Amino acid sequence: MRRINRFKKKLLTFLFYGSIGLVASLLLLLIFYWSLSLNSSIYNLINNTKSQPVYLWSYILLTFGTIVLFGVNASLFVYRWRKFGPPRLKVQGGSSLGALVGVAASACPVCGSVLLSAIGIAGGLAAFPLQGLELKSLSFALMALPVWLTTRELKSLSCGDETCPIPRPTSYRAKDKPYLIASLALVAVLILIGWNMLKTDPIIFSFFNKTALLNSNDNKLNTSNISSTGNKVYDEVVAKVLPAQGFQSKIFLGDSVVELVQNGVIDQGKFEEIYKERGGLPPELKDILSQSSYRPILLTRENANTYVNLLWALGLSNYMSTNKDSPVNGKSLFNFASTGGWNIGKEENGGAYFNKFRIVELTPEQEALVTQIAKNTYRPCCNNSTFFQDCNHGSALLGLLQLGASQGLSEDELYKEALAFNSSWFPQNYIQTALYFKVVKNIEWDKVDPKVALGTDYSTGSGWGKNVQTEIAKIPNLIPQTKGGAGCGV
Repeated sequence: MRRINRFKKKLLTFLFYGSIGLVASLLLLLIFYWSLSLNSSIYNLINNTKSQPVYLWSYILLTFGTIVLFGVNASLFVYRWRKFGPPRLKVQGGSSLGALVGVAASACPVCGSVLLSAIGIAGGLAAFPLQGLELKSLSFALMALPVWLTTRELKSLSCGDETCPIPRPTSYRAKDKPYLIASLALVAVLILIGWNMLKTDPIIFSFFNKTALLNSNDNKLNTSNISSTGNKVYDEVVAKVLPAQGFQSKIFLGDSVVELVQNGVIDQGKFEEIYKERGGLPPELKDILSQSSYRPILLTRENANTYVNLLWALGLSNYMSTNKDSPVNGKSLFNFASTGGWNIGKEENGGAYFNKFRIVELTPEQEALVTQIAKNTYRPCCNNSTFFQDCNHGSALLGLLQLGASQGLSEDELYKEALAFNSSWFPQNYIQTALYFKVVKNIEWDKVDPKVALGTDYSTGSGWGKNVQTEIAKIPNLIPQTKGGAGCGV
């Protein structure tokens, strides 16, 4: 019985000090990951350094070595305090300094470091000859030093003669029970917090979802009903790119559609017949061909296609003096998808309506703004800008910009509107673009500059394929199979 009690006491003592060290290690691990996640991710770190295995493994070993030593220091600190009283600051001070250095060094060398940049070190870890391994080594050393100093001090204080302080009991006692319970509870809380932080990192996610049905036919999506797939990262991105409640635009159609009908650009009979075959116009647009609407557009997954056709007619036919320089305005005017493809007007070919009617009046300043934005925004179906409206989506976005500018929207607001509408018209492209920014750039979709997202790097067919599709394809189990896509017809 006495042997059992001794074993129990040793076990509880080990658990007591071990839980203290584990709390400290977990806390530092979370702080390190938080520092990394400010401008990168585990996936990004590995992907950017995998060609340098010596660097990568040195980084990993030094990081986890520092975390373990921080826990050891915390346990030793409590042990030393209980046995001989509080330790001297110079003995344990290195542990805190090591933690600070380690936090600053927890970043991707390629992506930079927000914390290092904040203190004036431009380029982050890349500014150092060894890309930050110097800081990692320093952090490790600063953690190891207090362990050595505390261990040496404990030995010197346990000399056994009258010059040394009398040691106090350090084993687990009944009065330590609340502290043990609190430590174990903290371990559980930190593990939970850590899991919530780490589970969306692509590396962690793909590891725990190898058996997820991400490539099953049961999870196929379409452009009108993008639903939950069970892939947390993917579903979170979809919810931001295509909110279930829709995108509340600041732009309204006014009397533009009514005027399009009056001028024959839209043949009401042809238009209604098309949507009769599709189950009818969305309820909020059932009278749009005959009644003006000054209610701001609520763009949803269900009505996005209808707005393509309404705005297509507007962008195609509305007059802008700068359209005389449009690449569409030439010998091939009647042969583009945006012109020859518009067959629901009174004329047989939509080219007859190009730049013909002053439906949306623009001041010179507003027209200049529309033209500028149109020349700097693109769509993933080709490499042409909105100003080169060779397809329905180009014409539709141009029409949207004309409406928005005429209603006083600023440049930033127009870019935001353009990105929201493009995202609804090319959902799979922009969902993957948002995934790219989240998992590769560590930028949430609502923090991405719309002007950047709509530029040549991410919204042209070639730019998107090179910078988004290629990078996303490297990440396993991230994208479900999908079906459907944007077309250039009515």
